[in-house]
Amino acid sequence: METNNNNNSSPSQSQQLEDEDQLSTLTDDILLSILGRVSLRIAASTCVLSTRWRHLPWLLPELRIDVKEFLSGPCRDPAEEKDMDQAMTSLTKATKSFLAKPRKGSIISRLRLQLYLINTSLCEVGPLVCDAVNNGLLKDLDLTVLDEIDPLDRSDDDMRQRAQDIYTFFRAYPNVLHCLTKLSLQNASFDKLDLHHVLFDCCRQLKYLSLCCCHTGTYSFFKIDAPNSQLCDLEMERCNFKRVELVCLPKLEKLICTTWVSHHVPVTLGFVPSLGELELSCGKTDNRRPFKLSELLHGTTSIHTLTLDFQGETIWLRPEMEELRTSFNNLKELNVCGIFVEFDILWTTAFLVAAPSIEKLHIRVWHHACDMEFRGDSFRDRRTPHWEMRFDGSENRLLKELEIGGFRAIEQQFTFIRSVLERSPNFQKIILRGDDECDDCDTLDASLFPSKFPEHDEEEMVIKRIRDGIFSPEIIFDEDWSLSI
Repeated sequence: METNNNNNSSPSQSQQLEDEDQLSTLTDDILLSILGRVSLRIAASTCVLSTRWRHLPWLLPELRIDVKEFLSGPCRDPAEEKDMDQAMTSLTKATKSFLAKPRKGSIISRLRLQLYLINTSLCEVGPLVCDAVNNGLLKDLDLTVLDEIDPLDRSDDDMRQRAQDIYTFFRAYPNVLHCLTKLSLQNASFDKLDLHHVLFDCCRQLKYLSLCCCHTGTYSFFKIDAPNSQLCDLEMERCNFKRVELVCLPKLEKLICTTWVSHHVPVTLGFVPSLGELELSCGKTDNRRPFKLSELLHGTTSIHTLTLDFQGETIWLRPEMEELRTSFNNLKELNVCGIFVEFDILWTTAFLVAAPSIEKLHIRVWHHACDMEFRGDSFRDRRTPHWEMRFDGSENRLLKELEIGGFRAIEQQFTFIRSVLERSPNFQKIILRGDDECDDCDTLDASLFPSKFPEHDEEEMVIKRIRDGIFSPEIIFDEDWSLSI
């Protein structure tokens, strides 16, 4: 008698069919939520699983098309030009499959597009995005123009050509600018182009802007006067501006400025009534003069979170207390980072005098064994700040938490902690953390640079030194967790 194999499935086959049936019973919105958490390549590949999944990738409300996901492995880091070209070819095909022939009823609420600046591919991607905007398929574009080459290896002509290619792309497809809400640019010199016009006149919906190693001419002034701008978040990293003048950005909420070249105040603030979060981070180079923070913050009253990162170098601020009171009136969180381990940190309490509303104070001490090994002589001339402390007896009644990264059980840090406790009657918690993670430090012989974070059997001694029989804050030790701000 002939056996009918179609009716006698193995147990494993039956379980597989059962699992597939259970998955198929899920609604589209649940399945789309699952697909939205994986890469576009994986999401697209699911369409071959079954007819139930076939239409789903084209219904995703948000798409992330990242050129780095199309790099064929293994490839060098940074990627070579031929690898980037192949990745852009694959990215173009993927973009075309989602934008050129969209499925019925599909609308992309946001497209996150990260690509390399290769003209042949841009000429194909540009029309696809432009048509998607014109057809109402695409509402929101997040664009990142990547570069694998270190800016120090880019010539001035390279930087100008990259800027010209970006500018030409935007000029050719102006509708792309109309739906652009986030833009990130790297390694471009716009010294003969009107960058302000593109970013603030054409990009009417732009809310986030990141400029890395970009400028409008080496050591030039960049003035932003955009009363109708929607920009909320501005980040500038290693940009060769002599100074950035924010004349008018009414909706700006967050400003990050890192590693500037100016010898003076790197940013001036005009009408920025919504600015609540400010981060300044820079190691001091030769000839940089300390500046008054009050000069930079002049006229601002809404800042609630301030981060100052000195990257283990000389402090680039001049002593101030009274002058900062107006700007610090609403300050809730202060992060003072990158203080060289041999510096006294008591001077940071000067900020507490000027900030009556502060609730959280984070201090991060810089102690990197790799400094002398990898950084050379230029990083050895560090000078500790000498600020006269003129406390007026005022208290920080809202301050409840102090966090110290790179903690050492040394007298200068105990003195600082007790100073904070003495002026904070409602204080509750101290978090003591170990050193930051550092790949360069990890390559060195750990036995030559042992950690000085308290061992477990030393914690009780540290607690007694801090409380001193007078205070009673909760004290938490965490050696392995790097301070995150």
